[in-house]
Amino acid sequence: MATITCIEDLRALARRRVPKMFFDYAESGSYAEETLAANRRDLEAILLRQKILVDVSKRSTATKILGKPAAVPLVLAPIGLCGMQRGNGEILAAKAAAKAGVPFCLSTMSVCSIEDVAEEASEPFWFQLYVMRDRKFAQSLIERAKAAKCSALVLTVDLQVLGQRHRDIKNGLSVPPKMKLANLIDIATKPAWIKSVLSAKRRTFGNIVGHVEGVADTSSLGEWVQSQFDPALSWEDVKWIRGAWKGPLVLKGILEVEDAKLAVEHGADAIVVSNHGGRQLDGAPSSISALPNIAEAVGSKVELLFDGGVRSGQDVMRALALGAKACMIGRAYIYGLGALGEEGVGEAIGFIRKELETTMALTGMNTIGEIGPQVIAKSGWPRND
Repeated sequence: MATITCIEDLRALARRRVPKMFFDYAESGSYAEETLAANRRDLEAILLRQKILVDVSKRSTATKILGKPAAVPLVLAPIGLCGMQRGNGEILAAKAAAKAGVPFCLSTMSVCSIEDVAEEASEPFWFQLYVMRDRKFAQSLIERAKAAKCSALVLTVDLQVLGQRHRDIKNGLSVPPKMKLANLIDIATKPAWIKSVLSAKRRTFGNIVGHVEGVADTSSLGEWVQSQFDPALSWEDVKWIRGAWKGPLVLKGILEVEDAKLAVEHGADAIVVSNHGGRQLDGAPSSISALPNIAEAVGSKVELLFDGGVRSGQDVMRALALGAKACMIGRAYIYGLGALGEEGVGEAIGFIRKELETTMALTGMNTIGEIGPQVIAKSGWPRND
C-alpha cells in the first residue's frame, strides 16, 4: 500500500475499498453539483498571509467547543449511512474522535443506533435530529438522546425536502438498496468491506427500524422514510425542540444573516454555517462565502461552526479567520473510515491537526484564539451581501 500523507490519499484508498454506490453516496452533491464545487473552489481562493520571525515555539491547537475542551477545532459531522462505509462505522468514528479529543455527532439516519454508540463510546457524543412528520417519533429520538447522555443536539434545518442526487439514482441506492448486477459485481470485489458489514451490529437505519410502528424491517422502511421529511417544518418546531431539550442546541444549515439572527432569537447555543455539503439547494452560495456576514451579525451572540468542503488544516485556518469557532468535517473523515476504519478516521483528524499546526507557525499564530482576518492575504470571491 502506498504511503498515505493527506485526506486525498485516504479518498483514493476508500474509492478502491468501498462499493461504488456507498462511496458515491458520501461523495456526491445534488443536481449539477455546482454548490458542491463552489465549497472547495471558494476555500482554495482564500490566500493566507505568511508571517516570518515570530516565536511560534509554543503553538497549541487546543480550544473549547460548546464549553468543552477540544484538542483541535474540529467536530465529526453527522453522516447518514456511515455504517455502510465500514461495518459499525459510527462506533468506529466515535471511538476515533474520543481518542483524538474532538466531538463526534451521530446522524438520525445512521446505521448503528444511538444506543449502539452509547454502549461503545468512551466520551459523550452529539446527536443530530431530523424532525419527521411523525412528531412523536422526533420526541422519542430526543428522549433517547437524553438517555444516552448526548452532550448536544444538532437540529438540521435545511432538509425539509430532499435534493436529488443523480449518482444515487443511477447506482440504485435506496432503502433497501437495489441489487443490480453492476452493484453485485462491484461488491464482490470488496471482500474486506463485505466481512466488516456482515459482522456489524446492523445493516439498516438503526434509529428507525424497531422504533416506529409498522417499520420492523428494510422492506417497510423505504416507504416510511420517503414520506417523513416534512416541508411544514418551521420556527415553531425550533421553539418546541428548545423546550424539550435543555442541553446545548445547535442549528445546522444556515446561510443567511436573517436566519442566523432568528436562530439566536429561538435559543440556539450554536449555529453551523452550512449548505449541507452541496447536497441540497444546488446554486446556493458556498458556505465559506456566507460565513463572514453571519459572523459579523451574530458572532458575538452564538457559537459559530463551519461546514462545507474542509479537507485540510489550511481550510480550518481559513474558516477560523473568517469568524468560525470550529469546523465540521464529513467527507474528510468518511474517506478515512472507508479506507482504514477507526485508524483511518484517526489519521484524517491527525492530518488536519498537523496541517493546522504548521499553518499556524507559518502565519505567526500560537493559539486558536489569535486567529483572525489578519492571516488572510486575499480572497477570490465577493462577500455574500
